[in-house]
Amino acid sequence: MTKANKNAPKKTTSSSIWGGRFAGGPSQLMTDINASISYDKAMYKQDIAGSIAHATMLASQNIISEADLTAICDGLAKIEQEITNGDFAFSDALEDIHMNIESRLGDLIGDPARRLHTARSRNDQVATDIRLWLRDAIDQLDGQLAALQDALMTQAQNHITTVMPGYTHLQTAQPVSFAFHLMAYVEMFGRDRTRLSDARKRMNEMPLGAAALAGTPHPIDRHQTARLLGFDRPMANAMDAVSARDFAVEFMAAAAICATHLSRLAEEIVIWSTDRFGFISLSDAFTTGSSIMPQKRNPDAAELVRAKPGRIIGDLLALLTVLKGLPLAYGKDMQEDKEPVFDAEASLSLSLAAMTGMIADLTAHPDAMRAALEKGHPTATDLADYLVRALNMPFRDAHHVTGKLVALADQEGCALDELSLADMQAVEPRLNTSIFEVLSIDSALQARNSFGGTAPEQVAAHIKATRASLAKDG
Repeated sequence: MTKANKNAPKKTTSSSIWGGRFAGGPSQLMTDINASISYDKAMYKQDIAGSIAHATMLASQNIISEADLTAICDGLAKIEQEITNGDFAFSDALEDIHMNIESRLGDLIGDPARRLHTARSRNDQVATDIRLWLRDAIDQLDGQLAALQDALMTQAQNHITTVMPGYTHLQTAQPVSFAFHLMAYVEMFGRDRTRLSDARKRMNEMPLGAAALAGTPHPIDRHQTARLLGFDRPMANAMDAVSARDFAVEFMAAAAICATHLSRLAEEIVIWSTDRFGFISLSDAFTTGSSIMPQKRNPDAAELVRAKPGRIIGDLLALLTVLKGLPLAYGKDMQEDKEPVFDAEASLSLSLAAMTGMIADLTAHPDAMRAALEKGHPTATDLADYLVRALNMPFRDAHHVTGKLVALADQEGCALDELSLADMQAVEPRLNTSIFEVLSIDSALQARNSFGGTAPEQVAAHIKATRASLAKDG
């Protein structure tokens, strides 16, 4: 005989959940479509924290007794431990995390548990839980983004003078440093952090106490509950409090943008690690082999990070579609908000972890990067700028002269700095030997010394300033 689980919830019918309004139980199909416990149990810590704060406020307002408060808090602490330890039996019949916890609390402490739901509804309860959950998630993601920025800057610090092609249209454009390229992503991920931070600020208002949609006749103190839960303030309109999900949409939009940035970097890792480029290599930790081709080392981690935006953008569109045309206040449609939010957060978190690992793991190959600058005339823009500076030539005229010299180099099958001075003077007679000083790769790198440029001095200053700023903010 199977031993009964002492923590298993009692068999529950519709009438025991809903009281006297419903005499019969739901069909199994109704239970299947209605239950959200399979995924909203992820919010159990937030649900318990909200209930403890709510009970504390009820006691301070003399709505429940201090004895009830003690029993409720002790019972909720025990339930949290049971769930954390994997000893809690969840029930689809109880639909969601709120009713599962409340039912178990009733088993543990009896009558005081039935007083806990005074002056609240599952509508404001779930809206509070998901804000608390997302707030925690954003804090974790921000830490992951900071770690990725640190990994990028650590690599950049070692490659301030490592030259590589800077591309436009994936065609060789100008020489840049590998550090300069990596620091562009540090800036992108910095903006992602500010977007998530802004979203966190806007979502940090508390729905609890709004009840079903119109507030409550009980003399509650929502400001006290907000303080206990770390919210800036209670939401000012009860109907908005239970129906708003724009905070979740905003989070997912920020997540989609961040995932897109990760995907761009992932694509570069894929390209750079090909045998055609050979700019970097990844270790066995972030690559896989082929089932049929033993020579292969596939950048699968990067490719999967590259794919994740499709999933996260899909999650965003799913929630927007759920909310489109949804009248106020609460509709069961809103139950469909959690899975996209949870999935987007999990996908982004995994992508950040994988990318941080790859950046720390990668080995740069400076010789291959420099060799790639032998084609495509990467110093052509430096030649045009020289003509402007040295000969006072209008830039459009300088661009035209440079184009002729590029065409000549292509005709001769050589680089610009391999043309003879006589050949150059045939195009522009005023040129002299000083032209060769600006045509070297290293000179071109040093010359871009404007603020935000690729010159080593600028990149070193950028890394130093960014590290100082992040240390101050962190």
